[in-house]
Amino acid sequence: MRTVLCLGLLALSVFVLASCRANSPVVVPAAPVSLRVATFNTSLYATEAGGLLARLQAGDERARSVAAVIQRQRPDIVLLNEFDYDAAGEAAAVFQRDYLGVGQFGEAAIEYPYSYRAPVNTGEPSGLDLDGNGRVATAGRDRGDDAWGYGLHPGQYGMLVLSRHPIDAAAARSFRLLRWSTMPGALEPTDPETGEAWYPPQVWRQLRLSSKSHWDLPIDTPLGRLHLLAAHPTPPVFDGPERRNAARNHDEVRLWAEYLSPGDKPWLCDDQGRCGGLPEQERFVIVGDYNADPADGSSLPGTIHQLLEHPRVLRYATPGSEGAVVDAGDNAANARHRSAPAHDTANFGPRNGNFRVDYVLPSVGLDVVDSGVFWPAPGQPGHDWLEATDHRMVWVDIAVVGGTSVPNDANRD
Repeated sequence: MRTVLCLGLLALSVFVLASCRANSPVVVPAAPVSLRVATFNTSLYATEAGGLLARLQAGDERARSVAAVIQRQRPDIVLLNEFDYDAAGEAAAVFQRDYLGVGQFGEAAIEYPYSYRAPVNTGEPSGLDLDGNGRVATAGRDRGDDAWGYGLHPGQYGMLVLSRHPIDAAAARSFRLLRWSTMPGALEPTDPETGEAWYPPQVWRQLRLSSKSHWDLPIDTPLGRLHLLAAHPTPPVFDGPERRNAARNHDEVRLWAEYLSPGDKPWLCDDQGRCGGLPEQERFVIVGDYNADPADGSSLPGTIHQLLEHPRVLRYATPGSEGAVVDAGDNAANARHRSAPAHDTANFGPRNGNFRVDYVLPSVGLDVVDSGVFWPAPGQPGHDWLEATDHRMVWVDIAVVGGTSVPNDANRD
């Protein structure tokens, strides 16, 4: 009798519970708002002023491939390194209209209502003998060596930011004019034979730190305001035993580390005269081609670790790709590398091999939902597009910690 009663009560409780559930709405946790941020060194540059515009107007297959990658990955915000700057913005406008705005190789067109471009130091004459050959050059590669940043014409190897969300250009900060010597503890190059400073004092006092520029772009996104910290430090090569380019690369990377660190920084002044770093409560994403691999290559030891290990930079699983692993196995130069080949982002040929030099580094306070490097293996869609540039797009999907709202694909076309 007791057994029957217990079974009856159990059945009644199951019925009541089922009834309650039937009459209650099913609550499904909302997926976090996702924002895809990417960096892509496009190699869209020319040796002559106006050359990129002419290429784009004539129809350029490499530009089509670059556009196809962007259309396939569909970032909400993307930094394009090595996209030549022109004051009128004609090259950027043609690329957006005729390449991104037209489906490439079966991909869907994509539109970016907001963009940011500004002058860079590459190709800008310094009026100084920066390469130490005893003269101020006015033509050819020697002229490029004496520019504030190496370039054969003003604007070569420039930067372009494209965004689906508003960029607060009035609040943007540029550090293009910041002098290297103002950085406390700057790695001033020295002649290893004499121990003397490699740059004469009058040159060192004027030399700009940024080889292109450093930008802090506030962007109003569904996650709130994010600061896009964009840069493209000089390669740590093409110098001599004084390692002046390696030292500059190190301190260009260090600039963002200083910008994110606490403390009064009266020396850290932008081109509008506003001084100091990024307030601690602000969220950011560091993007760009930093020309520094964590373990391989010619950058000075610890260069990129200034950002990777910064307390305000989020630790997350390193973006990777299957294609990079396959490609590394086909290049004997990679046999001497220590970094994991899956994390490489650039192929510098059979002599040098592959490296991780392109980064998307979100701040603490953001979650990484997904990430990757667009490097398809042979036979996979998009592999043919890789010939357009020696770099690969790096992308990261980010969300606010604890934030919930619409599904991950809500920002995709």
